[in-house]
Amino acid sequence: MQTRTLVEQVVANVERVVVGKRRELEYVLVALLCQGHVLIEDVPGVGKTTLVRAMARSLGCQFRRIQFTPDLLPSDITGVSVWNQATGTFEFRPGPLLAQVVLADEINRTSPRTQSALLEAMEERQVTVDGVTYPLPQPFLVLATQNPIEYEGTFPLPEAQLDRFFIRLQLGYPTPAEEREILRLSHGSPVESLEPVVSPEDILTAQEQVRAVHVDPSLEEYIVTVVHRTREHPDVYLGGSPRGTIALYKASQALALVRGRDFVTPDDVKEMAPLTLGHRLIIRPEAQLQGKTALSVLAELLGTVRVPTGVRRHARNP
Repeated sequence: MQTRTLVEQVVANVERVVVGKRRELEYVLVALLCQGHVLIEDVPGVGKTTLVRAMARSLGCQFRRIQFTPDLLPSDITGVSVWNQATGTFEFRPGPLLAQVVLADEINRTSPRTQSALLEAMEERQVTVDGVTYPLPQPFLVLATQNPIEYEGTFPLPEAQLDRFFIRLQLGYPTPAEEREILRLSHGSPVESLEPVVSPEDILTAQEQVRAVHVDPSLEEYIVTVVHRTREHPDVYLGGSPRGTIALYKASQALALVRGRDFVTPDDVKEMAPLTLGHRLIIRPEAQLQGKTALSVLAELLGTVRVPTGVRRHARNP
């Protein structure tokens, strides 16, 4: 299956129950194709869980939801070894983390110890219980959520852990017309009616195709320059890391593939920069008092860095 066909089928299926979020759905697929993970930072009730459940069903993937709470232990998500008296051996009972699509709901409400267990699994794609390592299923996608408004009783993710997320995005409120459509869909359980339109094997094949997307050397230099400028900006205390550079590079490749091209354009880089770099920057306190944010700084940088022209393109259609 061609990647463009895969994207269109998945997005069309999810849009049967998720209204007005096509661009956000494409971004989630970008992260999936890059084997990355997504942090959704938004207020409650905007459809985060519905989006993730619909995506999992459309992909034919096993889905698990973890509600993070202050008393949640690492073993509650990774699994435990239980003594079986009949066989006289320990048996591993996998936790909800051993699924293909995992919704980590309100990740900032649990302790740093449990947060670290999740983030380690995201990075290593395996869990270790009682000295035994268990690989996570493939494809593997974590979509974590956190409320950006209410911080009472939370454990905010430190910058080193935020850096592990491939992209961060917001869903936002719907328009009045979209909200009327949501009301129409609110009767019954529309997500349960969704059937898989692709298979996990199709996803793994598409992940391999991302590497073949052409990136002109001038765009490679453009990506490096944008990230390097974040480290020199006077309003930025901590700029983008090399992991951020790699994320922007891969995300631009995947976005091109999602949009039906086998080459990256400057617009792909500009579109993915806020999603891949916004959560990796720390703005100086004095700049924050002036109303500046990571996204506003990135917008300023993207407006000043020279965009390469004459980018070499390939004609093949993925």
